[in-house]
Amino acid sequence: MNEFKFTIPQTVRFGVGILNALPEILKEEGADSVFLVSDHNLEAIGAVQKVVDIVEAAGIKCTCFLDLAANPSVEIVNAAKAKYDECEAKSLIALGGGGPMDVAKSVGILVKYGGDIREYEGNFKVPGPIAPMIAIPTTAGTGSEVTASAVITDNERKVKMSVISYNILPKYALLDPEMIETAPALVAAACGVDALVHAMEAYVSIEASPFSDAMAEKAMELIGKYLRLFVANRKDEKAACGMMVASNFAGLAFAWARLGYIHAMSHPVGAYAHVAHGVANAILMPAVAEFNALADHDGKYERIFNYIRQGKDPVPNFKPEMLVEELRKLNDDLGIPRHLAEVGVTEDMIEPMAEDAVVVANFRVNPRQGTKQDIINLYKQSM
Repeated sequence: MNEFKFTIPQTVRFGVGILNALPEILKEEGADSVFLVSDHNLEAIGAVQKVVDIVEAAGIKCTCFLDLAANPSVEIVNAAKAKYDECEAKSLIALGGGGPMDVAKSVGILVKYGGDIREYEGNFKVPGPIAPMIAIPTTAGTGSEVTASAVITDNERKVKMSVISYNILPKYALLDPEMIETAPALVAAACGVDALVHAMEAYVSIEASPFSDAMAEKAMELIGKYLRLFVANRKDEKAACGMMVASNFAGLAFAWARLGYIHAMSHPVGAYAHVAHGVANAILMPAVAEFNALADHDGKYERIFNYIRQGKDPVPNFKPEMLVEELRKLNDDLGIPRHLAEVGVTEDMIEPMAEDAVVVANFRVNPRQGTKQDIINLYKQSM
């Protein structure tokens, strides 16, 4: 067994209605003014106002920044930082999925250390803790509330850059299943598959450990049991609870084991074709799983297969291609497109996307090591 380490330097609270603990946490932090990062979609369904009402009822000033895009950019981070400076806030709240959390993490860095967010691209360039942050996920998928990264699009370079540091972990995370019950079915599906991919890639990563395996296995068990039920009915409280916990555990798994080719390839898809992250992951998932099958030497593919098929009897004489077909079937069941061409990816994007994919950290921990040509082939298979 290889050497490994992990720390969990956060307070994570889960429960139906746990959002009401927000004032208690802010008062512990001595925050009389808070900066809320979210988006207009969550404003439209009342989620933003729900948080604002809870905060302001406790006598705490709340300033909102809602001008986010699906793939937040350097320009959005700069605009959010400018508004933060104006309101003299003392804490950050990130309400939403990965986008709001990535922006809030980035603002937290700039508030403490200044400069341009591009200066922190890469591994461990944030010199210390950021401004106190409370993460409130409204999707069951990203796991951003427990991950040490922020992904920001640099439009000038057409890349999704990653800022990676354990200093940017939110200090608190509030997991309230009520906050994900209004997600549209397609959003719930894409985010749920994103969580599955997090768990799967962490599970087969060359940096996997007993800790990350435990988190990944429980996440996949819950996703197999509840994802289809949650997409069918987001008001199903048991399914919502299961998916929220699964997303969190999958986030913990990949925070310490990292990811693989699916994520290395999906970030360029988002940058070039503006495809939602979870959708890009889902489309790429079967092809990459098929490619990685050659490296399955310890039975993990069979265990993943059985987790996804929760409640069905194990099959005799398992072969890795059975998992690949099961992943395709899951996407079909959830209404996710099968091909990149269906979501706006064109052949001329493949070469530059592959160039971007091979330089990210996730490329190096994939269980089967490949080349740029392998990535090009995988993109073409997924077209």
